[in-house]
Amino acid sequence: MERAMDSTKNDKKDLERKLKPAGSYLDSLSNFADLLGTIRQAENAAQELLEETAVTARTKTSSVSDSVKTGDTSAGDEAENRDGQTSAPGAEEVKAEETAENELTMDELLEKLDALVGLENIKQNVKSLINYVKIRELRVENELPNPPLSLHMVFMGNPGTGKTTVARILSELYRAIGVLSKGQLVEVDRSGLVAGFVGQTAPKTVEAVKSALGGILFIDEAYSLAPDISSGNDFGRESIEALLKMMEDHRDDLIVIVAGYNEPMERFISSNPGLESRFNRYFIFEDYNSDELYEIFSSMCKKSEYILTDDAIEFAHEHFRDLYDFRDENFGNARHVRNFFENIVAVHSDRLSAQENHTRDDLMTVVCEDLEKASIM
Repeated sequence: MERAMDSTKNDKKDLERKLKPAGSYLDSLSNFADLLGTIRQAENAAQELLEETAVTARTKTSSVSDSVKTGDTSAGDEAENRDGQTSAPGAEEVKAEETAENELTMDELLEKLDALVGLENIKQNVKSLINYVKIRELRVENELPNPPLSLHMVFMGNPGTGKTTVARILSELYRAIGVLSKGQLVEVDRSGLVAGFVGQTAPKTVEAVKSALGGILFIDEAYSLAPDISSGNDFGRESIEALLKMMEDHRDDLIVIVAGYNEPMERFISSNPGLESRFNRYFIFEDYNSDELYEIFSSMCKKSEYILTDDAIEFAHEHFRDLYDFRDENFGNARHVRNFFENIVAVHSDRLSAQENHTRDDLMTVVCEDLEKASIM
């Protein structure tokens, strides 16, 4: 038994001798252990750094959020990007910047007015009115008195004579010189002011006027608010009374323009003493003559890159001469020109659709036949 145990111990010692590292191998194994420990230390350090960074980021975010809520502007530095650029502006700031960029200067607006076809008397009246307002402002700066000023206007003329276009430019001009705070144009007619039941018209009119505060309220076909002077049941009268009150309450930042045919507008203004006292500026929009109608038509063709042949140009001139010479109370002025142009485009498209292999010139060229067909549509 003892001999067997001794034999086992000897075998164990022999095995340990064979497995025990020695020399350079032992040194390598030791170095590897040191390296492994270093790696583990680096991993632990990296993990600690990540956790510390996450905590710091949460703290900064909370600090910026709290500062925004309390109005602390010093927190803005924390919101800067690494390249030193501040964070993106809010939606309201972007909208304000875009609005400022889109606003035209006084000179640009006057050029826009001058670019309109015809309307020479209107252009002169607008410029005179602008000059009058500018001088009033200078008198105020020099502590000089000014007579009472009413900028509410009556635009009289047939449809398609540029009344809405001029009103839009005028609203921007008044914004540019500081008469109006916003300069928007709000267009309404009777349906936008008058309701169908008792007690609903005044609130509806008030809401329409509120939407125009800081700009111009443009009431087209305003005479429809007083269709029958002898009638006491029409809700249009309620709208007029509400309108007059709002004009008085907001006279410093609201302009109202009423528009329509000449005779009905005269009847409308005389239907209420309040209207007569507040609307004392009348702009008469004359019908476009035949040359002006052709100029409008030519501008539409040029803008859409349509080229008329010589005989088509001759036909167009003749068409507009006849149109002007035989016009009646339904004469549409520029509206007729646009309808005529759109009919030409439709006829031109039908003609080309029946053909194949269209060239660029084909797509641009309008022939006399196109105008002849469009004129009877």
